[in-house]
Amino acid sequence: MVIGRPLLSLRFFVLVLSILAGLVQPSASGASVRIKDITDFEGVRDNMLVGYGLVVGLNGTGDSLRNAIFTQESLVAMLERLGVSTRGTRLNTKNVAAVMTTATLPPFARQGSRIDVSVSALGDAKSLRGGTLLVTPLVGADGEVYAVGQGALTVGGFEGGGDAEQVTRGVPTAARIPSGAIVEREVEFELADMTTLRLALRNPDFTTAERIAAAINGHLGVDEARAIDSATVALPVPARFAGRPARLLTDIEQLRVEPDQPARIIIDESAGIIVMGENVGISKVAVAQGNLTVRVTEQPTVVQPDPFSDGVTALEPRTEVAIDDGADKKLVVLETGVTLEQLVDGLNVLGIGPRDMIGIIQAIRAAGALQADIEVM
Repeated sequence: MVIGRPLLSLRFFVLVLSILAGLVQPSASGASVRIKDITDFEGVRDNMLVGYGLVVGLNGTGDSLRNAIFTQESLVAMLERLGVSTRGTRLNTKNVAAVMTTATLPPFARQGSRIDVSVSALGDAKSLRGGTLLVTPLVGADGEVYAVGQGALTVGGFEGGGDAEQVTRGVPTAARIPSGAIVEREVEFELADMTTLRLALRNPDFTTAERIAAAINGHLGVDEARAIDSATVALPVPARFAGRPARLLTDIEQLRVEPDQPARIIIDESAGIIVMGENVGISKVAVAQGNLTVRVTEQPTVVQPDPFSDGVTALEPRTEVAIDDGADKKLVVLETGVTLEQLVDGLNVLGIGPRDMIGIIQAIRAAGALQADIEVM
């Protein structure tokens, strides 16, 4: 008996390790994600900026001033501001192009910081390669100037060729200026003065909102975070985080939750794309698919006359007709409660393409056997 005790203790120790390993092992049914990856914090947001400007230095690929009147007027106004009078004269340069500039002002951007600028041709310019954007104010939705852009353009596309052939790769009339704008005005937002934090779900869902609130309450040891609706979770700032909401946000955004996914199928008929969610359910149903295809091929044969005869060369028609009535297609039974993988495998057995699969899915939904929402893009 004394000799058997170490063996029993070893087995018990291994059993305990196995149980602990099973407890800490993540669930295979769903994947957890960070709160920061599925939510946005109220007030912490980007702001869109837009502007109108001129690009100079183009090698004859700019706007035709006769066709783009706005380019000519902008060029004349710019020269007048620089002390050059061109009123009443006919300008005929093709090295200038009118452009629209866009940028995104990140949250908490301070004066003097730089942001990227996107530039797009507005007139009939053929390419912006080699151009330089002149000083361009970038305004927000309120009409105020928040940044000023200027600099050399970076163009990814190009265009070239001759009289008989032309080659265009990418979009030569669109460009970027990395760090091409300087922030001149800040968006006023005092994060430290907030007494309540609000988290906005990017994909609204009541179950996910409740799970986020439960994860926050469990981490902070309070019962104050609550789901207001399917898209918003509110959390009053605890006393120990007063004046330090950034620290609170850092702790919250690293928490992991398992988002709940609705049963949904996305269909893009124009591109033949089908995307199915994990929770798509289907009742027992039989599916068959077949199309009648008639293929007619004409292969005429040239017939030559006999030597030294009065005959002429002629074409002898030869026609081949092939009919495919889908006789090899089988009837497939999809059982109740099949998984997404089984559903796809069952439809693939029919040997059909994505476009025919779209029609089958819609027919299954019309028969009332598909428990999922179908969204057609």
